[in-house]
Amino acid sequence: MIQNISKSLCDILGREYVQAVCQASSACGLGTYEDLLALSETKVEFYPDSFAAQAEKLTMKCGEKIADGMSDSFAGAATNAFAKAFHRESAPLSGFGPVRIGENGKIAFIGKSEHYQASLGHNFPGFKLLEYAARIGITNLTHNNTRGYITRLLERELVRIANGIAVNDDESLEKVLASKEKHVLNRVVNLETGSLACEAAYKMALARFYRLQHDFPEPEYAGRIPVFVVMADSKGGNTANYHGTTVLTQMMRGLWPGLAEKLIEAGIIKIVATPINDVDGFKKIVDEYDNGKYKIALFSHELVLMNYAGIRLTNDFVDQTHAICDEHDIPVLVDEIQSCMWSSELFLFREYKCRPDFVSVGKGFPAGQYPASKIITTYQMDNLNQFGALVTNGQEELASLANLITIEFARANGEHISTIGRLWRDEVEKAAAPYTNIIDRVEGEQLLSSIIFHDRDIANKFAHILSDDMSVDVSVQTYKPDCPKAALLKLPLITSENSVRFIAAKVAEALKEAAK
Repeated sequence: MIQNISKSLCDILGREYVQAVCQASSACGLGTYEDLLALSETKVEFYPDSFAAQAEKLTMKCGEKIADGMSDSFAGAATNAFAKAFHRESAPLSGFGPVRIGENGKIAFIGKSEHYQASLGHNFPGFKLLEYAARIGITNLTHNNTRGYITRLLERELVRIANGIAVNDDESLEKVLASKEKHVLNRVVNLETGSLACEAAYKMALARFYRLQHDFPEPEYAGRIPVFVVMADSKGGNTANYHGTTVLTQMMRGLWPGLAEKLIEAGIIKIVATPINDVDGFKKIVDEYDNGKYKIALFSHELVLMNYAGIRLTNDFVDQTHAICDEHDIPVLVDEIQSCMWSSELFLFREYKCRPDFVSVGKGFPAGQYPASKIITTYQMDNLNQFGALVTNGQEELASLANLITIEFARANGEHISTIGRLWRDEVEKAAAPYTNIIDRVEGEQLLSSIIFHDRDIANKFAHILSDDMSVDVSVQTYKPDCPKAALLKLPLITSENSVRFIAAKVAEALKEAAK
């Protein structure tokens, strides 16, 4: 059951800071100090019973038309590729909790959390604190050189969460922040998108081979060819990984093949794909590419491959490959852009009990309110100057507050996240069980689940029935030639137990129709 909590700006940000804000804003003429302070002390219910009841009621009406909608809105000015992929009927007019009202006026359940970011659904009541923050004068506009108090507070909280430090244990937090030990995550770079967060890790790994600037000292592995190890697809190619949309990270997943080939031929970089959940395959790569003229620069992976059929990496594979990396001085990036916040630990890597050198943060932490991604790293990998990884607007204060609000809610609802995660997985497996003739297996991890089909056409048929006919969003990965034919679902954290069962029943009904 979802736990409602009530918090004020003073509760989250601390009275001393809020008083300073109210005093400065009062001096600017934004209101009296007393009125501004009173607003900052006003508690907001994050998930009141009335909201929860309405969210569940609307979920049960999934597919119904409840508004006139817009039948003939303009198309915009998109490029050909975006125009071709556009679904006008699903463009949002409004939303409430786990449902969206599209331009067709129908209720749709956000079964993939609005493409994997709306961890708290739509119009989450706790975000009223964002309005209060703006009203007392907290400005969103900062710069790399003027990182605001809220952003600095968030940095500390991310380090706290990543290291499993209790909320009130500031003594342990300070020790971690000062640590120079390996695998201690205590540095945060504020960025805007997951692509830039992952690219920052790649650049830090690259900086051990090539100088960022001419006046930098010679890197420790200068003269050796950096090898980037990513997850392999079913044919041994590198299309299974997805760590961003910059040119560097796109090359890692098979895009820009001509450019990548020239870089490889010139001995500038090399890209190698390791088989999924195959420790021996990984050992062979390390034996071949971590000696002589080569040195493995980075091993990067998701824990649930949401861009490759939702396949879950086994704990044994993660344990053994990370141990090998530790022995060979190979940094590890655990890309949590998809999985962070969809865990009772807030980071899924905490459940795996692994100690990576980089963890990417995005999507789920600001709950889709702002583009506010981060890379968390260690003292050893802190090797770029300010201009090596910055973005101008990565330190927005209200974006950081959105992160902190989501963190407060998730901390209070760890048990709920675990409960509905297990329930959802059980219900999906139960729905899939009668259809082994069309289904290969259920994959993923709790709320991040996928159904892998034997046949591409059946997978597409299922997705069409569930999404178009039943108004439950689903992604289907049949567009990649070497990818299992998978339908992916990623439910928001605020989904109730009744709603889980209701959506699972829709999945079962869609499977029954698809099997005909």
